[in-house]
Amino acid sequence: MKILEIKITKMRRIVHLTWVYRVIIVFILAISGGFFYAYGMQTFSDNFQVGISLEKNSEIHPEDPIIIKFSSAVRPKSYDGKIKIIPSTSAKLDWKESGKKLIITPDRFWKPENDYSIDLGSGQSRFFLDNDSISFDFSTVDYPRVANFSPADGSHDVLLDIEDPIVVDLDKSAKDFFIKFDVNPTVEVAYENNPEKTQFRLLPQGQFKDGQKYEVKISTKYAGDKEDNYQEIYSSGFETLPPKPLTWDKNFSVRIEQAKTYTRAKILEGKYIDINLSAQIMSIFENGILLDSYIISSGKRGMETPSGTHAIANKFPRAWSKKYGLYMPYWMAITPSGSYGIHELPEWPGGYKEGAAHLGIPVSHGCVRLGIGPAKRVYDWAEIGTPVVVY
Repeated sequence: MKILEIKITKMRRIVHLTWVYRVIIVFILAISGGFFYAYGMQTFSDNFQVGISLEKNSEIHPEDPIIIKFSSAVRPKSYDGKIKIIPSTSAKLDWKESGKKLIITPDRFWKPENDYSIDLGSGQSRFFLDNDSISFDFSTVDYPRVANFSPADGSHDVLLDIEDPIVVDLDKSAKDFFIKFDVNPTVEVAYENNPEKTQFRLLPQGQFKDGQKYEVKISTKYAGDKEDNYQEIYSSGFETLPPKPLTWDKNFSVRIEQAKTYTRAKILEGKYIDINLSAQIMSIFENGILLDSYIISSGKRGMETPSGTHAIANKFPRAWSKKYGLYMPYWMAITPSGSYGIHELPEWPGGYKEGAAHLGIPVSHGCVRLGIGPAKRVYDWAEIGTPVVVY
């Protein structure tokens, strides 16, 4: 009996210890399970953290959209009221690709030459995991800048005409901008730009006064901006050529009558064209008889019309000058090379024509200009081979 009691007692102890061990093991498993669960959840969260990036952050054009990309889908509603643009700008928010892309489009436009920030508050991924708040910066395109201005700032003795206009070169195209030119003292100007809108050529619609200082201010604004919201981008000044003493009357009608009275034929047989550079007068003769006289504009200082006896080498009713990018109506070459000729006031391709204000003043690059009307009459009258005497 004692042996049996001892065995039963030992068995009870073993059962008791087994139960204790079981409790301990369950407790350990519970703790470790919680640990591994927490670790697993943290790892899961880390593995599914959403990456957020800005597609482009510089050289943003006024109407460009801002695109924010998410590495995995988010819940758009979790960002409601949490997106802020600084400076404050009204914009449309458009979620795409099932919450993987946010497109922000300004209701009007981003202001050029400006820095912006977009604050994206905390949101949630599609697994309801929190995304940290984040901020992005971006900058818009600059206004066009003046890269070159001719005549140079502070220039003196400036003489402007259609072959030598004011030339403004920009550092980039102004196709999305309006450009405004203001001249002080006030003078209305005509201008023409190249197709790329990187160069502008300006001329007064009237005439700059002799010996006058002028200031030119250039302003620009985005094409979609308010009418008066121009930004000044350049200012330059120059002084025009002072008047020179003349021996001929300043009144062109009187001067023409003077020419008709005092000009003597140098060729007595056939037709010839007489050009007096000092008087800026052209007279046409036939068989020693003066038929008419006209005011001209010959080559300016340093680019004088060549003196001597020449002849009409060729004629063309509307010649194109590749060198100057101008039409030369009623062209008559007076040198075989065609470098010098007689023609009507030049024209830009856009249709703007040099005014008659410079007639009577040597401003050309060597050619002899005639006004509208006289140019056609001389062209129709003269023949190839007609002598041209310049003095």
